[in-house]
Amino acid sequence: MESPYNLLTDNELLALLNKGDENAFSVIYERYWPLLLRHAKRMLSDDEDVRDVLQEVFSKLWNQAFDLEINTTLASYLYALTRNRILNVIAHQKVRTNHIDSLSSFMENEQVATDYLVRERQLSLLIEKEIALLPEKMRVIFDLSRNKHLSYKEIAQKLSISENTVKKQINNALKILRLKLGLVAFITFLLLK
Repeated sequence: MESPYNLLTDNELLALLNKGDENAFSVIYERYWPLLLRHAKRMLSDDEDVRDVLQEVFSKLWNQAFDLEINTTLASYLYALTRNRILNVIAHQKVRTNHIDSLSSFMENEQVATDYLVRERQLSLLIEKEIALLPEKMRVIFDLSRNKHLSYKEIAQKLSISENTVKKQINNALKILRLKLGLVAFITFLLLK
């Protein structure tokens, strides 16, 4: 039996989504996932990247449901969001490729230590940039953990939140950074801390 939500327009679904209605989100997801999947597959060759992009798009839609103000159609908004995420993936792939090529060249030519320091600084800047792009609450918690070396308990007390929230936010930050930085840069980041 078809859900009555399936008969609603995008605008009606958005109004319900703004109230946190999970059924409205589910219908939007089912309505647009296949379309966005085809769109993303035309621009990205890696199926895992495609799935990650769509997961980010729908996560953002749900996480911003209460504050979401769309000045266009839902379809246009989702396509634009997907396109922007895809462009981010492509840009990060290019950065990773350039970095890997640069590392290969460095290893082949056995350049002096100053080259290593320059590359390390570039990687640090890339890592700092990605950390700065984390959601504010997540970034604050991550900074207190990684840079101020506070324990989960100390962070929880300082921010008046639960230790579980702290742990979840740090784990989410690490997942995001691993996704954005790629495996080599992420392992380097962990080793530098």
